[in-house]
Amino acid sequence: MDFWSRLIAHTPLSSGSSRKDFAKDPARRLHRFEKEYTQLLTTWRNSSNLAHDVEAAEQIEIRLQELASILKDESQRPLPHPCIAFAAAKQVYIPVAKIATSSFNEWIIQEAVLFFATLIESEEEAFVENDVFSASLTNLLVRITGANSIRLSADIEARVVELAFNITTKIRLDPDILPAWFKSQQITTTHGGRDGDDHSKFTGRTQKQDFPLFYLLIDYIHHDGKVGDFARTGLLYIIEAASNSVPLEQWIVESDLSTLMATGLGALYSQLSRKLVIDHPANQLPPILALSDYQHPKSNYEIISSCTFEFQSHLDTFLSHLLFWQDVLNHCRSVEVKSTLLEHFQVIFLQQLLYPSLLESSDIDGGSAVAVLTYLRRILESLDHPDMINLILHYLLALPVSSVPSDTHDVVSAARKRKSMDLATMMASKGEEAADTSLFSLVDLILACLRSHSHQTIYVTLQLVSVILKRHHRYAVNTLLYTEGVLGSSSHRRTWGAHQQEVEYLMSLAGTIGGQDNFDEIYENVQKDTLVRLENHPCSIKLVTPKTSTNNHKLPAIPDSLPGAPRDVRSHTLSPDDRLLNIIVDRLHTFFLNPVETNLVLTEAIFDLAVCGFMYLEGWFLRNPQSYVFEDDSDGSPLPEPPLSPDSPEYIEYKQVQSMQECRRRPKWMQSSLPRLLAMLQTLCDEVVAYRETVPRFDELLQQRREAFQIADSANPMAAPVPVRPRNPASHSPARTTTPAMDRTVAEEGRNASRERPSGLEALAQRFFSELGTPSRSGSPRGRKEMNRSSSDRSTPAPYETPSRLPTLGARSFSPGSITSVPGSWDNTKGDDAVANQAKAFQAIDQSILARRVGIPAIKVAEGTRVEPIPLSFDKQQQPQSPTEALADGEDEIKATDRPSSGDDGQSESVAMSEDGKPEFSTPPEEKTVSVSHVLTNVIILQSFLLELASLVQVRAGLFGEVRHA
Repeated sequence: MDFWSRLIAHTPLSSGSSRKDFAKDPARRLHRFEKEYTQLLTTWRNSSNLAHDVEAAEQIEIRLQELASILKDESQRPLPHPCIAFAAAKQVYIPVAKIATSSFNEWIIQEAVLFFATLIESEEEAFVENDVFSASLTNLLVRITGANSIRLSADIEARVVELAFNITTKIRLDPDILPAWFKSQQITTTHGGRDGDDHSKFTGRTQKQDFPLFYLLIDYIHHDGKVGDFARTGLLYIIEAASNSVPLEQWIVESDLSTLMATGLGALYSQLSRKLVIDHPANQLPPILALSDYQHPKSNYEIISSCTFEFQSHLDTFLSHLLFWQDVLNHCRSVEVKSTLLEHFQVIFLQQLLYPSLLESSDIDGGSAVAVLTYLRRILESLDHPDMINLILHYLLALPVSSVPSDTHDVVSAARKRKSMDLATMMASKGEEAADTSLFSLVDLILACLRSHSHQTIYVTLQLVSVILKRHHRYAVNTLLYTEGVLGSSSHRRTWGAHQQEVEYLMSLAGTIGGQDNFDEIYENVQKDTLVRLENHPCSIKLVTPKTSTNNHKLPAIPDSLPGAPRDVRSHTLSPDDRLLNIIVDRLHTFFLNPVETNLVLTEAIFDLAVCGFMYLEGWFLRNPQSYVFEDDSDGSPLPEPPLSPDSPEYIEYKQVQSMQECRRRPKWMQSSLPRLLAMLQTLCDEVVAYRETVPRFDELLQQRREAFQIADSANPMAAPVPVRPRNPASHSPARTTTPAMDRTVAEEGRNASRERPSGLEALAQRFFSELGTPSRSGSPRGRKEMNRSSSDRSTPAPYETPSRLPTLGARSFSPGSITSVPGSWDNTKGDDAVANQAKAFQAIDQSILARRVGIPAIKVAEGTRVEPIPLSFDKQQQPQSPTEALADGEDEIKATDRPSSGDDGQSESVAMSEDGKPEFSTPPEEKTVSVSHVLTNVIILQSFLLELASLVQVRAGLFGEVRHA
């Protein structure tokens, strides 16, 4: 053949046409397949070493690719399929597996894996049920992934694991395929007088060659990405298939599955940083932290920040493997396999790693307590399998141990017992004994960390407490909490009059803080959120679920398969002497000086203490009904004379009306009868009043801060329409988010007090007219329209709208009439410049006030102490002559008040009156101070918290029927 003939014969057009003809004709397709297969064998036999023969390796790669292409194309065409039949009859896969294992060539291995995958996907000739096929494929997979093989790329590893996963999928769909891949060397023996059945078969140690596919998947369960997903899912399918095969169930019990999974989890836990600080990225700081005295904690090579990518990656990997444990237990239908896994989880992970890390943690060495408590919280948040939760909390809380004897006559049970003995022997040989958690339990660690001087430690500890109270409340009863059983529920229920009195009291406390928002709408949204939280609490399901059958008044018990799980929660109340409660109340003493994130979790923990439907609030949160004292005279109308006959219907109705009227009576409000928590809330509100008297323009600055949070919420269209208390920025529950631009803007304002604060025209004019004698805003917590108007004709700007109507701060309209109605107003040509200059002056004054350092104000006026207010730079009833003068005078006055009088570092003085009436000045030696901006943020948190508590008392009364009406 000359040159031109060979060139025409190999043109793409003629080649493509020839391939189509071969593909359409089964005979020609088979001829082409046999030819490619023959050339493959010839090239392989003629090459002495494919690892060094590059040309032969390339030819083999091309032939394998052609064979796989022909098979794939044929499987998509109508019958007959002669090439697939030829591959099954001639066992083509045997030399293909040998070529791939001996080639040490990555590309040949890849094409061989694709060739086997094509045969399996064809679902013809029963390849997956063929023992020879399974032996060739498992030998290939084991050899190419073994220690002596070449290092495969990530893509080829993914193809290998995916191929193994496809096999497990077919085993799951058809259990009859299992014997081709699992071959346990069983020896039939006589045990206990029984023989001949499956349960009487006993095997020794499991061998890796019995089920190579199983161990192949185990090697990849710790990988990230789709490789790990394929491996974990395939292993789940095998464990699920163990319920249909007694030999496989026994083999899994005796295998290294539980040991490898437990040690792998421990290895991932050991990779986590021993020391940690909770932080947020500088460009994504939540507004509630930016508008406070938040400072980024210091981190170094030893103390890792929680916002770093490396830490988040390691934590996500650990939690994903922990969830894999949970998936295994959910898919496992064998009690023995599940018990073996849980036993290894407790001994290897809990006793040898988790508890020692808790025991050795400290808040002094730079964050080890923060680290381990954070890890434990994330573990409890991620898991919901009752057996795993029971193991963790049962061991860490030192609950009493109870065991159930197992049936050792069952061969699988005998294998599990032998596995347990091997585990105990292994731990004893290492000299590692189980620690006694009764000497120092998780309760001791929590109480010690709550008394810490480190706010980071307090923060993460309160987060852990909230998780236990919300998700696993039954474990907290009688361990973390001192509770008392409630037998006669009627004596512990408050009356209707006392209930109304206490709700109004909480609302009045919120009213002392004041504001001009639509608090009616805000309170309605708070009630909806509270109702959802009450209904979703695990303990309250029995109380809120309707009883559909008269014969079945009990819901199914919690499915705990392990012994020793706490019983279901019953009616109880918290003891006023409870250590956790008193420590939390102690932390409220410095509420306004606490970091914002600490106050968020502090109020959250108090709320979680009262969420359980079986927890009675009387005694520790609300007044004890046994301490009610009523006035002699009743507010109700007098009842008529009772009927003479006690058995008459009129007498019964009379007693009912009398009982209802008595329940409507309001007890005498005595400060001495208030629980410590309510008294502390009253003290905090008194401190807000003292701040209002001390800090100039307190109400205006507080309203601006409230609007700033509304803007942050409205920046996210998916946020709630009306913000309540800003949630914990580091919590993993759903929280509102803001755009990075908004975060940066708010963060810069919080960090730089001298920078001008961007604001809308109405907000600027509002602050300006308030200083000129504009009527003050209402202090009602419910947003009433009745404001104290002055005798002047100055108009008051319209109330602020809800954030759903407030996309930006300057989007609200402002009436020009409010400007022209002010005496001494300017004309339209110079109005804008004057307003801008005046606004600039007041902005500078506001920033100076916000930056001022204050401490806890003195509120005990009855004992002689008094509060000295900070004077303003001008008279409220007179307009300054010029913005420049107002700015200069205001800064001078505030600087004068900021100057320490005794040479200390800005510490405020307390003025006390002596017995003879003369003032006595005393300066605290180490008084902590914070900025006014920080106080304002904490004040808003307090007001929202009071609204939440009021809604909690009100919603619980209707949902759980806690109020006595008669």
